[in-house]
Amino acid sequence: MHPAGSHGHGEGHRSACPGWFGSLVVKTKRGRVERPSSQPMRMVEGRAPIVHTKALTKAYGEHVALNALDLQIEAGATGLLGANGAGKSTFLKTLLGLIQVTSGEGSVLGHDIRTEGPSIRQRIGYMPEYEALDPRMDGIHQVRYAGELLGMNPVVAMQRAHQCLEYVGLGEQRYRQIDGYSTGMRQATKLACAIVHDPEMIIADEPSNGLDAAARDFMLQTLDTTVRNGHRSVLMASHLMDDVEQVCERIVLLHKGRLVAEGRIEDLKAIDREYEVHVWGAAEAMERGLLDRGLRVRRQGRVMRVADDRDDVPREVLEVAATTGSQVRRLHTYEASLEDLFIAIMERLGHDVKSSEDLLAGGAPR
Repeated sequence: MHPAGSHGHGEGHRSACPGWFGSLVVKTKRGRVERPSSQPMRMVEGRAPIVHTKALTKAYGEHVALNALDLQIEAGATGLLGANGAGKSTFLKTLLGLIQVTSGEGSVLGHDIRTEGPSIRQRIGYMPEYEALDPRMDGIHQVRYAGELLGMNPVVAMQRAHQCLEYVGLGEQRYRQIDGYSTGMRQATKLACAIVHDPEMIIADEPSNGLDAAARDFMLQTLDTTVRNGHRSVLMASHLMDDVEQVCERIVLLHKGRLVAEGRIEDLKAIDREYEVHVWGAAEAMERGLLDRGLRVRRQGRVMRVADDRDDVPREVLEVAATTGSQVRRLHTYEASLEDLFIAIMERLGHDVKSSEDLLAGGAPR
């Protein structure tokens, strides 16, 4: 069985379907820009945004779910990150025009989120995290029904349903009842429902949730192909850093309803260079010495990650090693992952975390 639930297909089949914290120092080729801690890390390029918000706020009584969000999201693939309770689901619902904002403004594909929700939903495909399928239907009629809800002619909706189920790997399973689908097949069906009307943008909320490795890889490849070959945009909410890094070029990171980082992943990684240092002897003393010099240090045994925006970090590492009697066995620039970037940002916000799972899966610390 194909990871999504059918016997696989080539890229030719697929392309046929859619028709389609402290002070933050940002280093750029032009120099350095120091941002106060109240402002998010931001790297925004010059293209017109597909999502734009200004002072966007949503409150439920005294609880502020979204707090004065100012952001821009460009065309392409963007990952939406944040702990449980960060405001991700509320943000997605405001973009779709499903809930009214308390104050502020925003637009999606040029439509006002406060007054043009139906127009937005005509141009966006939404793949929710929650179960949204009728288990009594078969796959083909579920996807056709999704198209009809969006105003498609029933004949056209059926044609698109066949194409989209083939695209997501369910071509040979389209007439099976959804009640008998695996988790991977259900997720693939939700994606087919999201793209049946040939949207310009897809919002995918935890698209790989509950999938095994093979189905997860297929889902991510499908989303990536949709962006690159279908010339569509994807906004993907996920708590899995590897998934976001595989599909997305940019991220938006929310924390307690506030925007704390946005921009290209590669640009955000370059804000501070990080060095990996392998030492022998007196590792704790060396760690203290580096911290005393104002460097940021994460240590696991004899391996340290040392970060700062200054250019002389290697020299300082060697000086501290000489002072403490430590031997530096290896010193090199570390190629940061999105996981590393997330941890660095959360540390700047005052959280002692070892991995993204500490926050993204378990919720925000008190």
